[in-house]
Amino acid sequence: MTTVEESTQRIESSIDPSRLVVEITGMNKWFGAFHVLKNINLRVTSGERIVICGPSGSGKSTLIRCINRLEVHQRGVIVVDGTELTRDLKNIEQIRSEVGMVFQHFNLFPHLTVLENCTLGPVWVRRMPKDEAEEIARRYLTRVRIPEQADKYPGQLSGGQQQRVAIARALCMQPKIMLFDEPTSALDPEMIKEVLDTMIELAESGMTMLVVTHEMGFARRAADRVIFMDGGEIIEENTPDRFFDHPQNDRTKLFLSQILSH
Repeated sequence: MTTVEESTQRIESSIDPSRLVVEITGMNKWFGAFHVLKNINLRVTSGERIVICGPSGSGKSTLIRCINRLEVHQRGVIVVDGTELTRDLKNIEQIRSEVGMVFQHFNLFPHLTVLENCTLGPVWVRRMPKDEAEEIARRYLTRVRIPEQADKYPGQLSGGQQQRVAIARALCMQPKIMLFDEPTSALDPEMIKEVLDTMIELAESGMTMLVVTHEMGFARRAADRVIFMDGGEIIEENTPDRFFDHPQNDRTKLFLSQILSH
């Protein structure tokens, strides 16, 4: 058995099955003839924070987009909070109501105010009364430290502020799991820290998080586990200390030498 397999086995043996919120088994995905995800196996427990990293084109974003059916997998099983993700629309809606998603490019509605962006989901999906939705939205806007922006439009905000609105909007649905798809890659360098600080606070509150990112400082500080992908496969996974200080796979070592030298 290789050292990489040993670390994976050690992590697997430490997982409490009663706390599983995401279980991916033998998952494969193709884009036409291109095999983008190859035999992915991943188990995530409640409150766990996982950072997924790797070179461009390694399948990281596709992996997390499969968790809420933004991408359709062709083989294998995905179970989210006890519900299997199939073509059944009821199951998809159930899972999406429990899974929040923050994208690289904010995806806010420009013609709606910040408050309206945040209340849209709770009112239309959760059937929440507008007053209650606004109260929750203001609470989460305070949590991401932009309560004073509630009545502005997205175009009046900086990129960092817009991404914090996107995080607040996802939280307003009160999800059990948060997915982040390279949330800082479209931001100017000075705005990255404010978004990462918000994410660190969220991680420390106990939210279950899967984060695709190249921000290795965030991975060291906030992650319980770091997963490295390359060529559509999970090549290595470990605790942050072991991942950064004692990488096992040559591809991981090369990636870290390149990304940490910048």
